[in-house]
Amino acid sequence: MRHRTAGLWTVLAVFRRHHGRVLTLGIGLTAATLAAGALLLGLSGWFLTAAAAAGLAGAGMAFDVFGPAAAIRFLALVRTGARYGERLANHDATLRVLAALRLSVFRALAARPLPKLAALRRGVALNRLTADIDALDGLHLRLVLPVAAGAIVLAVAAALLAWLVAPVMAAVVGLLVVGGGLSVLMAGRPGAGVSRRRGLAQDALRVRLLDLARGRADLAVAGRLPVQIAACGKASNRALAAGRRLNALDLKSEAVLSATVQVAVVTALVLGVWLAQAGTISGPVAAIGVFAAIALGEVLAPLRRGALEIGRILLAVRRIAPALAEPVPEPAAPPRVPEAGPQAAPLLEVSQVDFAYGSARAVLEGVSLALSSGDTVALVGRSGGGKTTLLWLAAGVLRPTAGSIHLCGCPLADWPEAALRARIGLLPQRSELFAGTIAENLRVGAPDAPDDELRAALAVVGLVGTVDAAGGLAARLGEGGAGLSGGEARRLALARLILRRPQVLLLDEPTSGLDAPTAAGVMARLRAFLPDAAILVATHRAGDLENTADVRIFRLSSPPASTTSMRQISIE
Repeated sequence: MRHRTAGLWTVLAVFRRHHGRVLTLGIGLTAATLAAGALLLGLSGWFLTAAAAAGLAGAGMAFDVFGPAAAIRFLALVRTGARYGERLANHDATLRVLAALRLSVFRALAARPLPKLAALRRGVALNRLTADIDALDGLHLRLVLPVAAGAIVLAVAAALLAWLVAPVMAAVVGLLVVGGGLSVLMAGRPGAGVSRRRGLAQDALRVRLLDLARGRADLAVAGRLPVQIAACGKASNRALAAGRRLNALDLKSEAVLSATVQVAVVTALVLGVWLAQAGTISGPVAAIGVFAAIALGEVLAPLRRGALEIGRILLAVRRIAPALAEPVPEPAAPPRVPEAGPQAAPLLEVSQVDFAYGSARAVLEGVSLALSSGDTVALVGRSGGGKTTLLWLAAGVLRPTAGSIHLCGCPLADWPEAALRARIGLLPQRSELFAGTIAENLRVGAPDAPDDELRAALAVVGLVGTVDAAGGLAARLGEGGAGLSGGEARRLALARLILRRPQVLLLDEPTSGLDAPTAAGVMARLRAFLPDAAILVATHRAGDLENTADVRIFRLSSPPASTTSMRQISIE
């Protein structure tokens, strides 16, 4: 069980850190609601029994109804006010904590190295994170809250019954605790595994539906569409089967809890009659224990729901907690932008750089190159030859294993993040476009850019006609840039990048999806738009750039397998 609850305290710490006082207040208000309900029913039972006994004894005229009636009204008001307050405190604070939890998780993920982020399947990761964080609302509402409030109310109820009725009447609360624990155990032990399986089946269903929606054309061409639909059906059936099993466990648990309450009521009745006959208490006082036993059943009812969902909650905790446990650097005071090096220094200089992913073989070894203002360098080599890695190193999103990289004559590591991103622009192989207008997508790179600058950037990449035909800058794109072809989406991402006018431009396969004339035109207009920028282009199509003026070709080549040096650079 220990490994199942791993990370629970990490997530609870987030709850405590964000609105912890409000959540504690909610526990107190919940306990007040439950206690007021039990007292209300117990006092009402005593009042009715005492009034009836007074009437039978002929003392009805002398019986004081005003004091008990006022107490009943007061308890009713307390119960109503406390219930409203606990709903407001618990649900509002829980939703706020979940919002803070999302920020904490995504902040931790954003701090991970780029290769780890690039390895995530965005749809799968987003759906899983969303489902896990949504499941965590039950951590407080269905686990912490009922257990804490229930323990408080049962302890107070045992003390009050022992004081108001007789010490032996506290045994009624003991019966409720034992029976309620058995009910929770019947729901929790098998329910943990079942709710976990249902959560996994629901995750699988979401992923398969996402793959079906995004890849239906490829699946249809490959003849795999019926297989994918069947896989969605299987995942749905697994989730439904787990849901039916949880319903069956819920009914069994409810039956045990109902039987426990009935036994507690009968026990309270027997004890009350015995004590009344012995002259220890009066008949009306004996009724307090009976009605209190009925009311205290409400305290145990919420525990069943939490027990049934504990498996899904703990599954979410195990998947979320590692991200929360990762250290996230606190924002420090903005560091000073380093002074520029000598004017003769290259804009970007890579000196004897080695790099390896973890303990794997070196991807790059002894790489050196330099780009000055106005330079265009094409980095050419086989697929998987380290071109993308070199761009990531030059952009500062990876750190070299050995060697150094300088920007404007200063070490790349000395540059503050904001200043570095203002001077270096990176176009990765997979650029994300968002659901929204074309203008909104472009302004991700330059939020304050006017429309004429947007159109100037579109002209560089040859998209003005395409955008005008689609409805102009206000034309809307679907998720992931749906509405544009692959080559058009690539060029729109490039236009967004050049709006920032960086000093160093790092482009990973910028002409992918373009024919040779279009690619050559884009690169020529790009140089005219940023005449002083240093441009480093990774491409496997050197022909797209060889005819462009002032382009140097750097070829990354693999050495013989018998050597340990992984990369050599030849200059043409």
